[in-house]
Amino acid sequence: MSDEHKPLILVVDDEAHMVRFVRMNLELEGFRVVEAYNGMEAIDAVKKFLPELVVMDVAMPVLDGFEALRYIREFSSVPVILLTVKGEEEDRIKGLDLGADDYVTKPFSPRELISRIKAVLRRVEGYPQTQEQVLKIDDRVSIDFRSRSLIVEGKQVKLRPTEYRLLRTLTENAGWIVPQETLLTKVWGPEYRDEDSLLRVYITYLRKKLEPDPSHPHYILTERGVGYRFVDFRNKASR
Repeated sequence: MSDEHKPLILVVDDEAHMVRFVRMNLELEGFRVVEAYNGMEAIDAVKKFLPELVVMDVAMPVLDGFEALRYIREFSSVPVILLTVKGEEEDRIKGLDLGADDYVTKPFSPRELISRIKAVLRRVEGYPQTQEQVLKIDDRVSIDFRSRSLIVEGKQVKLRPTEYRLLRTLTENAGWIVPQETLLTKVWGPEYRDEDSLLRVYITYLRKKLEPDPSHPHYILTERGVGYRFVDFRNKASR
């Protein structure tokens, strides 16, 4: 593969030795790398270089990773992996709420980070096009595959790429229980098969956009201890 066709990764961290460490390992894997050292530089670099993916530390001066991600999401859907020394689920969920695609806790091995980068890049390639352009669930909800969005009560509701992939997987198996591990492997990748909390967060996101009452879901049903089931809208009868 020629250099111009290698994926370009933006690495953002205020610690120069961490940037060098990540850059060296990414280049050994065949990626191209550009650097930034705070949140403001990261925003400018996304606009200037149009990277395929951003690896960004959370704790930085000038503008931290959370705030930088908030700004980036106003103009770009570039995949972002956040790095943090904190392992609390609360911080992880905050990053996901802001539009992060993944979260890696410091210290991490080069193998772990590269595995996560490759998994995210595989996901953003998207699913093959379906012959159906609009899938009608019922009189209230449809899925528009052209724009990868929901139509709820006549209004378009935007979906994040991961939300779309999760919803697509559930509706393709409507009426059947899809195990948690299967959803995580198919939507995120085999590296994520044990990330139950990640799946719960995105199920909650989808229910807020889809359900009339997210606390009493009608479309995405929880099968406790097993997985999730999308209502059988095609045959009407539950299996």
